[in-house]
Amino acid sequence: METTTGIVLGGGGARGAYEAGVIAGITEVLAETDPGPDARTLFDVVCGTSVGAINAAWVAAHADVPDHDAAGLLRHWLTLELSKHLRLDPLGMLLGRPDPLTRDPKTTGRAVLNAEALEDLVENGVPWRRLRRNIDQGRLDALVVTALHVATGTTTLFTDLAPGVTYAASKARRRRAVRDRIRADHVLASAAIPLIFPARKIDHGYYADGGVRFNTPMAPALRLGVNRLVVIPLLAEPEVRPVMEESYPGPVFLAGKVLDALLLDPIGYDLQVLERFNRLLERLEELLDRRERDDLDAVLTDARGAPYRRVETLVFRPSQDLGRLARDHAQGLHGRGLRGRIIAHLAEMGGTFDADLLSFILFDADYAHQLVEVGRNDVRARAAEVRAFFADRR
Repeated sequence: METTTGIVLGGGGARGAYEAGVIAGITEVLAETDPGPDARTLFDVVCGTSVGAINAAWVAAHADVPDHDAAGLLRHWLTLELSKHLRLDPLGMLLGRPDPLTRDPKTTGRAVLNAEALEDLVENGVPWRRLRRNIDQGRLDALVVTALHVATGTTTLFTDLAPGVTYAASKARRRRAVRDRIRADHVLASAAIPLIFPARKIDHGYYADGGVRFNTPMAPALRLGVNRLVVIPLLAEPEVRPVMEESYPGPVFLAGKVLDALLLDPIGYDLQVLERFNRLLERLEELLDRRERDDLDAVLTDARGAPYRRVETLVFRPSQDLGRLARDHAQGLHGRGLRGRIIAHLAEMGGTFDADLLSFILFDADYAHQLVEVGRNDVRARAAEVRAFFADRR
């Protein structure tokens, strides 16, 4: 089989800087041994949810260069400013504001944060015409952006496919694939963490953060035929140890843990399932002849829309707790005006493990720089594995 490589970029707000660091680290490691301009681009299929959709749009828009312009992606993350990208909007929370993309004064979105800077970053930071050209000319097979249809609770997979590429849609009722030419409003809808950023209107429906149901969209990449997959969860491996509750958890702690549960936790289970299927399929290949295997694939296609295949994975989890990094960084923001003092106070409200919420909303260049470097270092520590994974790039 021809090798097709995908990347899955999940959600996690400001933690998305870690994804950018991993992408940059991969390109830097490969450039040390394969710097040639004729090398293939890294990824044929790009899937993203929430902040991962923003990173995914950038990667897809630069599929015409071998490194997907990872340096340019880093520049965006390293120019974040609290004063612009973390603007509280109490009036918008109470009354809502018109959606600037639809220009419809009748549509309002209620949210804690003012989304104007994020809108500008997505609309003007991603080269949308270049993305369109890359897909239309087949420089990548597909870009998939996931969002939640608010009215029905259905996960919507907006799929932008190159000519000749087909998507084997799931038969699950709670997932719907929609072929569309992905634009800024799709990405902003996918990144609209409920209550933090406003939901977005696409056509006749409202959409919010796809990570609420489907944060790390591995399934679309698999249904697009990848047999090699890079996955970047944004949650470190949990510490398995008993915790003594000294007091009732505060609102910051609870909000952070809810976001963790919704946006970050499920990927661990998905990866375990994928590994079990890989082992099962390896055994079936030993036991079944070609006709028997074809019969099995036909049954699976009828039941779920596509057969199973073995998939090689390269998974990067943060080697450090990004919540703790957020807390430590936030405690040093007392001198950054009223906004900095509020964030520092939130960081000091509770115990060691209550800073997860801050790690989602801490859109600050210095914090992003820390996460980028964690991502880069995590890749460098596995440089030989990365080179082996991408050994056939040419």
